[in-house]
Amino acid sequence: MDSKLNLLKEFYCGLPKDGAKIETNGYGFRFLTQLLAGGATLEYGELTLSGLLHKYKILNIPKHRMDELLEAHIAKECNVCLYFDISANNVFCFNLDNNHKTDNTLAIPEMDLAVRVIRNQLSELGCEPLIIASGRGYHVWCRLGNAIDNNLLYQFMLRVAAKTMAALHKNGYDYNKIKFNFYPDTRNYKVVSLRLFGTEHAKNKTFSYIHTSEGLLDEAASWEYLADYMWNKTISEGKFREAYTWIMASF
Repeated sequence: MDSKLNLLKEFYCGLPKDGAKIETNGYGFRFLTQLLAGGATLEYGELTLSGLLHKYKILNIPKHRMDELLEAHIAKECNVCLYFDISANNVFCFNLDNNHKTDNTLAIPEMDLAVRVIRNQLSELGCEPLIIASGRGYHVWCRLGNAIDNNLLYQFMLRVAAKTMAALHKNGYDYNKIKFNFYPDTRNYKVVSLRLFGTEHAKNKTFSYIHTSEGLLDEAASWEYLADYMWNKTISEGKFREAYTWIMASF
């Protein structure tokens, strides 16, 4: 577990670690006392009616306590969701979800094309993504060698998403069935967090497998791929700026 802990800490090293949203089925005063151990403070708690997953935003988390939370995340005892830096980040993520309400635990046909288009587009730009199955869609991460201003990241993601939606339309799909969320999003970065790799979907208990061009990897191979991606496919600042310049000029 220690190697997985170090891998998560290194992969997401640019994200602030003093605050997090914790998703868990735990609740009650005794649980809160344990959750806030070490001096952390509670900003809010949200108890869901379904009872599947309650949410707590906690702040002022000591380093050792964050390690404990990440270990619980790896053990699938809770989900740790981190917030992005308010100015610049060395990771960014497209969150692709089904934009419908008939069955939000299964990916719709439009999703298959969308994830292929966004993978190909980013790879052609020299920004190979790390794609993680999220349950009803995908988290498409890119990791950078240096932190980049959030405004540049947002403008880049906005245009990649627009080209992806155009490809859906060109191929006869309804792009309105796909919902894009951007992380970091300069409009709401203070209130939106994103689950880290290594968790299970709350409803179907499916692991967040990594999706390659050949299909989904199993759990062990997904952890190995995460390490390989971080060490060998992290995107240099120069390569990102080249991709940014090209995509801005293409509109």
